[in-house]
Amino acid sequence: MSAVRQTKKHPDLIYDVGLHHGQDTDYYLRKGYRVVAFEADPANADVCRERFAAAVGEGRLTIVEGAITENISTNGRPGKVRFYRNTSHSLWGSTCDDWIARNKVVGTTNEIISVKAIDFAAALARYGIPHYLKADIVGSETICLRALLDFANKPDYISIRSEKLVFRKLEHEFDLLEQLGYDRFKVVKQEFERVKAELNDLNGSRLYSFEEGASGPFGPDTAGRWKTRAEALRGYRRIFMKYWLFGDYSYLIQTELGRRITARLEYLFGRAIPGWYDTHARHGSISR
Repeated sequence: MSAVRQTKKHPDLIYDVGLHHGQDTDYYLRKGYRVVAFEADPANADVCRERFAAAVGEGRLTIVEGAITENISTNGRPGKVRFYRNTSHSLWGSTCDDWIARNKVVGTTNEIISVKAIDFAAALARYGIPHYLKADIVGSETICLRALLDFANKPDYISIRSEKLVFRKLEHEFDLLEQLGYDRFKVVKQEFERVKAELNDLNGSRLYSFEEGASGPFGPDTAGRWKTRAEALRGYRRIFMKYWLFGDYSYLIQTELGRRITARLEYLFGRAIPGWYDTHARHGSISR
């Protein structure tokens, strides 16, 4: 058994694991946090280096380019990993074979590129433990949770894109979170087109509107009350019924008629059906 690492936690630091075009990093920077952001797709990383050039230059933003994976080379050279860049929807790039199969089912295409393999535990040791960790890397979020098992300090808050196909895999995510010391949870649907949050910066207090693809507010700024594991899983059981009816492998999404019906329902109700959900977790060390 490896020794527990005593790495400092930084209250002014956020990890954005799944940077994409910086939809969430923009919010974190505006709130005054330092950000370490991880992005596998070189094209997305280039967009963000240009978009946030000032923050990078000032040392407030560090962009780590590469894919977080547990398949790290041990021969002294940086490892490489196969990354599926989604040519139809840039948010859906992944190293996860299950997600690639899903992307094909919903009619999108992928191209394979080779990218640097990122050891997440090594990044934690180098940059420190953040106040908040957002992980949205399309099927590989639990890699981040497993890496944290080796560290004494944990982020105060975590959010991960949740499993949406196999309920036992979703329960395993909660197993890992509880093992890390998280005991309160929220199930948050990503409805970025309507999500706003209060932002206090040099321009005063105002509402911040999130961009498409953002994970949105975190920690105490999320809506609703914190729930126990059992309560959160009861909510997910209802959500999985929606996945069964309207999700990625449902009859509706796999036929042209079904996709038209789903699109019509989304238009009528003004929201994605079934959409996707994040699990937000609060560490047990946080005062009530």
